[in-house]
Order: sequence, then C-alpha cells, then structure tokens
Amino acid sequence: MQVVFEQIINGLTIGSFYGLIALGYSMVYGVLKLINFAHGDFFALGSYLGYTLLIFGSAFVTSLFGLWGGMIAAMLVAAICLAFVGILVERVAYRPIYPAGRLPAVVSALGASIILQNVIMVIWGPRYQAYPAKLIPNIHLQVWGVHITVLQLVILLLSFFIMAVLYYIIQRTTFGAAIRASAMDRDTAALMGINFNKVIFFIFTLGPALGALTGVMVGMYYRQISFTMGWNYGLKAFTATILGGIGNLPGAMFGGLILGVLEMLGAAYISAAWKDVFVFLILIMVLIFRPTGLFGETTAEKV
Repeated sequence: MQVVFEQIINGLTIGSFYGLIALGYSMVYGVLKLINFAHGDFFALGSYLGYTLLIFGSAFVTSLFGLWGGMIAAMLVAAICLAFVGILVERVAYRPIYPAGRLPAVVSALGASIILQNVIMVIWGPRYQAYPAKLIPNIHLQVWGVHITVLQLVILLLSFFIMAVLYYIIQRTTFGAAIRASAMDRDTAALMGINFNKVIFFIFTLGPALGALTGVMVGMYYRQISFTMGWNYGLKAFTATILGGIGNLPGAMFGGLILGVLEMLGAAYISAAWKDVFVFLILIMVLIFRPTGLFGETTAEKV
C-alpha cells in the first residue's frame, strides 16, 4: 500500500500540472468558444523564461530573496512576461478574425502554436535544457511510511491555492459575474454595460500567466525541459479539460488530477512505455460514454 500511496502522490503532482494548464483552455473556451492550441506553448515559454532567470541570475536572485524566494521570483517574472505575450497573441492572431467564425480562429491558434514553438527553439536551441539542481531543494519527508518531497508538497499546495483563488474570483466577485454573463450571451452582456474587451484581456493575461507558473514548476520538478514540451503537456491538459467538462473550471482541475493519478498508476502497474496511450484511451472512453465530461460542460453558472 505504501507504493500505491506514493504513486498517487506522484500522480497528483503531475495532475496538478495538467489541471493548471487545463484552466487556460477552459477559460478561453468558456468565453470565446475557442480552443486555444497555443496555450501549451505559453506554458513552455514560461518554463524557459524561468530557466533563464535561474541560470543567469541565480546568484543575485538567491542572495536577494533566498532559495525559495528565488524560485517564487522566477515564477512571478515568467508569469508577468507571459501575460504580455498572451495579450500580444490575442491582439495579433485572434482578434482580427473573430468575425470569421471558429474554424479560422482554430487554424490561427495552431499557427500561433507553431510560431511560439519555433521561437523557443531558435532562442534556446533544440537540445534539452536543465534547471540548476543546486537551486532546487531535494528534501524528503516521511508521513506514515509514505515518502514525499518538500517540492511536491509545495507544488500541490500552490496548485490548490491558485485553483481556490480563481474559483472565488469567477464565482464570488462582480467581475466574475461579468465573465459568466459574457460566456452566456456576449451581446446581452454588452447591452448591460459589460466591457467584453476587459473580459478577453483578463482571460488572455491570467491563462498564459498560469501556464508560465506551471512551466517553471515542471522545470523544477523534472529538471529538464524541451521546446516540444508545450505540445505534449498541452495535449494532455486538453484531454483533462474534456475529461472534466470543457469550459468547467473545477472540472478542468479535477480532470487533470484524475488523469495524472491514472497515468502514474498505469505506468507503475502496467507499463511506463504505455503511459501516453492511457491518456488517449481515457479520452476515447470519456467521449463515448460521457461526451460532456465527468462534471458536465460549462453553463451560465459555471464558467
């Protein structure tokens, strides 16, 4: 049982990555009914920006903020930078073609994804890059015989905190009500005085910022990053979005956690070489037996 619990913890850690990335997919789809395929590359670009800060500014950052403070600073800087990138991509790649319908927007999203992936490759190179091991604490804890690292604990706590704050903003604030109203009926919301451009600005800054935070956490956890990681993680996060219910924010987070646990258990007890296959088998089964996801698709009350 000890091994099972450890695999579940590993799965929850990985699933929190999928869940945080899936939030970006769900927010954009909930408001614009658009699958933002470039979102995974926001995540990858954020991971590389965090890597650059820790590599070239490690001495200054850690001396100024300390070890944990330096990692938090790297996440915040990457998040702020990707918020600007998200707005730039929305203004250049999406906004001019909104009137043309969904299909051109999807094609534009794929084009933006390819461009971002190649920008990462040109700047940082095609080889794997490694986060500095000396700056990432490797402290192990043992709770009731189950081994867990401090980094895993921090990642899980931070992920659940972000989800709780985002859920509160969407469900309990006036601006959250404006987002839900915009998702329900854009034209009616505009007649009621809601600025739809502000809603778009919010989702295209927060979504990429969350992706950047997740990218830095993935770099710290796995130590290695590659320019193709955005596509791989983005595809699994999109699967988590469908699993939880596309457009459903709590569903996206729980879908990611469920997917991560199932992936790790399958890798541990069946075959690690088939772990990516499990993801798509889960996706096929959900589409067949529960097309709206485990928690249902978004409604006016669930944006």
